[in-house]
Amino acid sequence: MRVAEQTVLCGVVSMGNPHCVIQVDDVDTAAVETLGPLMESHERFPERANIGFMQIVKREHIRLRVYERGAGETQACGSGACAAVAVGIQQGLLAEEVRVELPGGRLDIAWKGPGQPLFMTGPAAHVYDGFIHL
Repeated sequence: MRVAEQTVLCGVVSMGNPHCVIQVDDVDTAAVETLGPLMESHERFPERANIGFMQIVKREHIRLRVYERGAGETQACGSGACAAVAVGIQQGLLAEEVRVELPGGRLDIAWKGPGQPLFMTGPAAHVYDGFIHL
């Protein structure tokens, strides 16, 4: 894809919502804040897309940051983790079981390939209470 005068290689999948996964050398220095919003609203994504920045540590382990459509960068994204692993497996880069490290914690994803269910396991944590007065 052409974005901001550069070509960005990515894998695109649906997890019930659109995801675009970009492989990067280091998620800590990835251009999440600049490239994320440009990719999210790219003309190829009329409904906008979640943008994942995936660093492959080894075949069974990735690091991931996700720029969610309409929300910006998030601490964790289950569908984004599933999308990154699916793209990595389809590209022959990842094993069938992968540990995904996100800023907010760890998820384990398992997928045997097309036509098979994709499984995600990991903890759930309460992070916020909010009230709104109408």
